[in-house]
Amino acid sequence: MPALSGVIAAAATPLSADGTIDHAKLVAHCGWLLSEGGCDGVNLLGTTGEATSFSVEQRLAAMGAVAAGGLPLERFMVGTGAAALADSIRLTSEAKRLGFAGALLLPPFYYKGIDDGTLERCIDLVIEGAGADGLALYLYHIPQNTGVPFPIEVVARLAERHPGTLAGLKDSSGDATYSKDLARRVPSIAVFPSSEGTLATADEFGFAGCISASVNVSGRPSQEAWRARGTAEGQAAVVRAMAIRETLSRFPLVSAVKWALGHMKGDESWRRLQPPLRSLTAEEGRALEAQLEAATRA
Repeated sequence: MPALSGVIAAAATPLSADGTIDHAKLVAHCGWLLSEGGCDGVNLLGTTGEATSFSVEQRLAAMGAVAAGGLPLERFMVGTGAAALADSIRLTSEAKRLGFAGALLLPPFYYKGIDDGTLERCIDLVIEGAGADGLALYLYHIPQNTGVPFPIEVVARLAERHPGTLAGLKDSSGDATYSKDLARRVPSIAVFPSSEGTLATADEFGFAGCISASVNVSGRPSQEAWRARGTAEGQAAVVRAMAIRETLSRFPLVSAVKWALGHMKGDESWRRLQPPLRSLTAEEGRALEAQLEAATRA
């Protein structure tokens, strides 16, 4: 199974009127991301996908629907992290059983001040519980949300202890120094920053691509940047992709991504979010649409 790389969308999750996941629309959106959307891969049920706002059963059902949807699972990673160890093991085990190319694992995120040894032990237990054979595990470093970072020293020890199983890390910290240092110090794993802005220089710093919320909207110029990385054309494409990302980032990001998708697809049901997140107001939505139009014309 090929390793995940390139432009990976942290896919938004469409909701039905009753707040449940719309499986048919989710499958269709993932297929669109991999075709017209310009993406090499999909990160299902991550932060943009509102995963931690759904129950384990809802997440398992969504994973099953995507797996049964005829999509190429070798191009998917799926978020399997939870506050409870047993839930993380269950979700990770199912991701492996269904055939997803990777499981993206949050650290245990409720209790703060976890020491490095205990954090490592939690990851060891997930790998032990899910079974290392056939498992590709990606760590999810987003300390501004979890309050529990993955120190580079911890990642290095885990990579040494679980070669071939610890496949990579998604860095959503926004700290470029962390991504660069990790790729340099732990070259055996794939490092994915969370911004399209890193695509043109990915080879220089040893990045495997990016995993980004805004790629739901900026997939085409992002793909141009990835294919032409290291060139002036690639840098120009980064500028176009970043204009879209920066516009979305002026608003609550998940809400903005979903509003933009609804506008692009002519489907206002995309505006639905699971509490505690909220949709943009009508005024915010109109402003976003105008600013995105300006950004894509520039």
